[in-house]
Amino acid sequence: MGRVNGDMKVLIVEDELRLGNFLRQGISESAYTANWVKTCEAANDALAESHYDCIVLDLNLPDGDGLDLIREWRASGFNEPVLILSARDGLEDRIKGLDLGADDYLAKPFSLEELLAHLRALMRRHSVSKQTVLERGGIRLDLLGHTVQVNGQPIDLTGREYALLEIFMQNGGRVLTRSLISERIWSSHYDVDTNLLDVYMSRLRTKLANLAGRPVFKTVRGIGYQLL
Repeated sequence: MGRVNGDMKVLIVEDELRLGNFLRQGISESAYTANWVKTCEAANDALAESHYDCIVLDLNLPDGDGLDLIREWRASGFNEPVLILSARDGLEDRIKGLDLGADDYLAKPFSLEELLAHLRALMRRHSVSKQTVLERGGIRLDLLGHTVQVNGQPIDLTGREYALLEIFMQNGGRVLTRSLISERIWSSHYDVDTNLLDVYMSRLRTKLANLAGRPVFKTVRGIGYQLL
């Protein structure tokens, strides 16, 4: 099977040296990339510097409480899964951690096999839900937030323009026929003058090309359009 998880990065936030070492080694040997930090400050620095697919978080840290970290991360829009690892395994703590936005809770002591099983389940769940963000060629469409960015810059689209772009983003580089697009945008494509589609496409094309600095759509004569 090879290193199927090789591109998955896990951040371990744990101040206990023996446990931190044990976690970094165990997680790395499972073909994840693991980075280990010991404080809240170092955890925030690590997240500012690099993308992580999952965080394993101790609650009792030398410079603060892991629960406050989760609160801050979720408030700032960090949505990757967080697995709490804590000796504080009382029901209240578990409920509080999950309510603040943690995805899972594992009480110390635990076995490495158990931790890795939890991590795999989190990654699986998250990779399914991750499709709420579609990206292609510098265009980023957030299906939950209904926002679009081109090369990191937000762009204002009308509801119809957004719906149009969504269809193309969900179909990768496929050439989409005019009738297919019309059917998806308008409930009945029979009522639709196809010139109307061309007007919307032209507007969307111009808005995106201005920010992208390049053509974003290709017209396939007699058939439809393709997102480049």
